Amino acid sequence: MTEFFLGIDIGTYETKGVLVDTAGAVHATARARHGISTPHPGHVEHDAIDVWWSDFTSVSRELVAQLNPGDEILAVACSAIGPCVLPVDSQLNPLRPAILYGVDTRADEQIADFERRIGRDEIFRRSGNTLTSQSAGPKIAWIADNEPAVAEAARWYMTSQSFLVAKLTGEVVIDHATAGYYHPFYDLTDGCWDLSGFTDILRVEQLPALRWSSDVAGYVNAAASAETGIREGTPVLTGTSDAVAEAVGASVMDDGDLMLMYGSSGYMIRVVSEPVADNVLWSAPFAFPDSYVLAAGTSTAGTATRWAADVLGLNDAAGDAAMFSALMDLVHEAQPGADGVVHIPHFSGERTPFHDPGARGVFTGLSLTTGRAELARAVIEGVAHSVVAAVSAYTDIGLRPKRVMAIGGGTKNDVLVQTVSDLLGFEQNCAATIGAAYGDTILAALGLAITTKSDIRENWVAIDATVSPRSHDDPTVETLRRAHGEFLSTYTALRCARSNEEEKTE
Repeated sequence: MTEFFLGIDIGTYETKGVLVDTAGAVHATARARHGISTPHPGHVEHDAIDVWWSDFTSVSRELVAQLNPGDEILAVACSAIGPCVLPVDSQLNPLRPAILYGVDTRADEQIADFERRIGRDEIFRRSGNTLTSQSAGPKIAWIADNEPAVAEAARWYMTSQSFLVAKLTGEVVIDHATAGYYHPFYDLTDGCWDLSGFTDILRVEQLPALRWSSDVAGYVNAAASAETGIREGTPVLTGTSDAVAEAVGASVMDDGDLMLMYGSSGYMIRVVSEPVADNVLWSAPFAFPDSYVLAAGTSTAGTATRWAADVLGLNDAAGDAAMFSALMDLVHEAQPGADGVVHIPHFSGERTPFHDPGARGVFTGLSLTTGRAELARAVIEGVAHSVVAAVSAYTDIGLRPKRVMAIGGGTKNDVLVQTVSDLLGFEQNCAATIGAAYGDTILAALGLAITTKSDIRENWVAIDATVSPRSHDDPTVETLRRAHGEFLSTYTALRCARSNEEEKTE
């Protein structure tokens, strides 16, 4: 007989599940694809039943079917995109499609109204953040303003994993890490709901009960067992958002740890032992008691790599791996610094540290000797410059990471990761992790006290490679440092120029 933990993660376009034994070994995986709905400009939604619950049940059944007689699932944990807003009735029936996280930008008017109500300073004091499209609170207000019948019928407002846990157990809970993004309804310092100034929009009993991610929320009920194949009575963890689960899955759990995710965009989570409010970084609780995070993100990373391959005419008929290999062959033909060509990969604006949705991509230093190799290298180094600018926000406030765990497809890009290490002076450990679903199983193992954080670091999460920075006085590092200075100065000049033009047109 083998004992397992079941982890399932619901992403924007795909659901992934994994069965992991009590030693951290992966025994089976499963996945399901889905799409998003964009009924109006700026509106991005998922159907909670047809996407979240349907994917969960199908992936769960596929994994349960791979158990041998006598095998047992000790606990289930799920993570999902967040923060989302889903109003449900008292029977947990969704009253409308779920409004997704920061990609949904419908609530600008509500953000302005919230700032008028209690002021930006009070919002920042309470939540440790300013209001953005990532904030769930204004989206709840959008429902009240635009769909009053839905708001009237709403018994609870849930996020994605809250809904899944409720379907499995009947318990309505939310983890502190995700609740921390329900600005301005969550008090970051006191760790509780605070609806002061907003009781005309929402009652506190309409929000889920607060729990830590590794807390057992409840147990699989008979109805859920019939749909998922999971044994009735199996413990279900509270779970968390996908980014937090990614961090846990890379053993990023202690003060000083930094997760550096190289995906289609970049995302960073730095664990701290007390709440830190910063105007550049995003503050929230973490998965465990007395732990918090400062998060950062770039808008473009892997998507710039794909763009470069397309523009340079690299054939993708043989598949993405062959196309990436061809791109990297070009990159390696050019010297570090790309012969003076510097790229700013702000194709979709930029997040940390600039928070500038109007920013756009730029090449500087082009000459008649610039070729395809220099352009290819400049794009990869440009992504590295954007990552370095974001991570530098931590060092700027005295929170230099003590341990860096790199994850995501970009860790396979040797030029990208080496350039980041060279410019930051950090050693990066490239973690061998399969993502948020694996982090879910770690939460389950910790929640049931089957293992410890130190055991996770030492035995569960392997290191594929360690990338050390070159010597500070290496000529290559000096070249990259000059290019990074040009990256920053060019962005600053362009933003000033845009601001001047905007003032002229007002």
